[in-house]
Amino acid sequence: MSRHATSPAWSPTRWASNGEVRLGYDRLTPEDTSGEPLLLVTGLGVARHWWPTGLARALAARGFAVARYDQRDGGESTHLPPTASAGPIGALLRKRGDAYTAEDMADDAVAVLDALGWDSAHLFGQSLGGAVAQRIALRHPGRVRTLTSASAVPGDSAGPATLRHIRLRTLARLARMGRSLAPERHVESGVALARLLHSPAHPLDERAIRTMLAATPDPGFLDARSQSRQIGAQWSGPGIERIAVPTLVLHGLDDPLVKPSAGRAVAARIPGARFVPLPGVGHDLPEPVWDDVARQVRRLADG
Repeated sequence: MSRHATSPAWSPTRWASNGEVRLGYDRLTPEDTSGEPLLLVTGLGVARHWWPTGLARALAARGFAVARYDQRDGGESTHLPPTASAGPIGALLRKRGDAYTAEDMADDAVAVLDALGWDSAHLFGQSLGGAVAQRIALRHPGRVRTLTSASAVPGDSAGPATLRHIRLRTLARLARMGRSLAPERHVESGVALARLLHSPAHPLDERAIRTMLAATPDPGFLDARSQSRQIGAQWSGPGIERIAVPTLVLHGLDDPLVKPSAGRAVAARIPGARFVPLPGVGHDLPEPVWDDVARQVRRLADG
């Protein structure tokens, strides 16, 4: 059986608040108060449960205390009222977000850190979570020890600057999936999503995906309008070349959604950042790379 589904698992859902937005989060159990705090920042439209438990355990084995949270408009966190939207691609091209800013999303993470009692933490963001983690490092540098950005575009890009790093055919398929799939079939829908994004050089553990989805209160990927609000949230802060914390950039060379050019651009613009390509990896982090990824994050933390 994949380590994705093994125990120890996660604490019951806990809650942080940023104004009227309620954010669901949990911690890997047993909770290690001696480990270095590490917050996993979740990607576009999915619940925090998509983070593989096996990867979290590999990080814990390297001396980290691991927590994860749902972005606003995802998972168990607050979903904002419906807004007019042309879908994720249209949202990327708008000059302003429908409901909130990228700064608001960065502040959400700090609210989670406050609820955890963590003055600062290592950040590890994947996909949209990688862009959000970059923005947290810009907006709240004193709260960030190190930054790991995986499968992400530059956090300060918008509109066409973002689209050149995105495989639009895959993004369009994701948007259609969100509009057409029935909530009562969310397990099968989630497996279809995993197939779309998985790493071609590694087998997809559908059993582990089904187990995760069956235990997830809100899988978070069936609402294209929520995804549009997340991806359309506009950043008006400084450029990522102002990030001053140690940074690791990971990117699958076979990513079907975000081109590896995005990861290379992030690493080239952040001073001192190290780019680590992941051969055979798609827009996920499959089990065969967990130990190596955890080793890389540990190396970053150790300076």
